[in-house]
Amino acid sequence: MAIKNKKQYRRFRIKMRIRKHVSGTYERPRMSVFRSNKGIYVQLIDDFKGVTILTASSRDEGMDEKKTNKVEQARRVGETIAKKAVDAGIQSVVFDRNGYLYHGRVKALAEAAREGGLKF
Repeated sequence: MAIKNKKQYRRFRIKMRIRKHVSGTYERPRMSVFRSNKGIYVQLIDDFKGVTILTASSRDEGMDEKKTNKVEQARRVGETIAKKAVDAGIQSVVFDRNGYLYHGRVKALAEAAREGGLKF
């Protein structure tokens, strides 16, 4: 991976340190969060098979019904992924913050997913 600046390199190192210990199965998938400038994305991943089980993002249809700030968007994405996971029979996940600090949008998404019924 080509590292363009120190900030990206720092996040990459944190990400690799987390991924050494965090791995998902079909019964307990890894919930990976990606944060961009415009939106937030989350995937439930089975690492043994190498497949994505479920996804949700702030760019999905119906998410931009009304203008909200990014933290509120993240909260809605957390609720959506929790609802999809519970409907698919998944109760617990392993949380992968993907090198981001656990505050702001990442924290809002995680707390909403917990309130929606996911355990991690």
